[in-house]
Amino acid sequence: MTIGKAGAEKRPLPAGLHFVATPIGAARDITLRALDILASADVLAAEDTRTLRHLMEIHGIPLGDRPLVAYHEHNNDQALPRLLAAMEQGKSVAYASEAGTPLISDPGFQLGRAAIAAGLTVLSAPGPSAVLCALTVSGLPSDRFMFAGFAPATKSARQTFLKELAQVQATLILYESPKRINQLLEDLVQCLGEGRYAAVCRELTKRFEEVSRGTLGELAAAFAERDVKGEIVVLIDRAPEQVADAATVEQALDKAMGEMTMKDAATAVAEAYGLPRREVYQLALQRSGK
Repeated sequence: MTIGKAGAEKRPLPAGLHFVATPIGAARDITLRALDILASADVLAAEDTRTLRHLMEIHGIPLGDRPLVAYHEHNNDQALPRLLAAMEQGKSVAYASEAGTPLISDPGFQLGRAAIAAGLTVLSAPGPSAVLCALTVSGLPSDRFMFAGFAPATKSARQTFLKELAQVQATLILYESPKRINQLLEDLVQCLGEGRYAAVCRELTKRFEEVSRGTLGELAAAFAERDVKGEIVVLIDRAPEQVADAATVEQALDKAMGEMTMKDAATAVAEAYGLPRREVYQLALQRSGK
């Protein structure tokens, strides 16, 4: 048994795939278990091998003669069979994300699914996550949230995407490029309304960490002329509950019945306005003349 500089204990790992969460900024955020796995795995794989090598050097973990395999969306056909073959030979493979938790906007999904399909062991060493870190400091409700990833790059596709999320009863969490953050905020105002509370988290856990909070209108104005850099997470408060009068419900029901079956229309309207489905269905029967 050997102990690395960081105190990582090197011991045999079970054969199979070990997902390793890595720091999103501060190198000291890595877990002791993650260090153990990086020190002990037979094969190391990463989206960016330079980032993983640097992280291991910081924590005093030697690579030695172990293979370090680049695995990303552009070399999946070549790298995936190699990593699966290693696991099938009884070796332990550690896959580290470039930053944060594997599979969250990360190419490791295909690797994990392939290993599961092959009947191999798949384990995870949890750790840093930009999604949860941002949620913690945002000041927005955390009892229910939805991670929606990156919004589409083109304006029309992005607005369609955001409109589909507009009524979700959960805190919405998005990743965004610093080059498009002002465009995203403008479209959020247009699709969700300027009064919805939100937070823009930038460079979390890093030297220039910044959290901007306010309404979507205020944030859109604040970022309109800014030239920002770094990783960005945007969080938006859940949609306010809709309170509708009888006329509004009847109008929505008439429209829905013109597009779908009576049963589906009643279900859709009931969910949209938080009403008992049975009551809406009875109203639908009355309005259909039956």
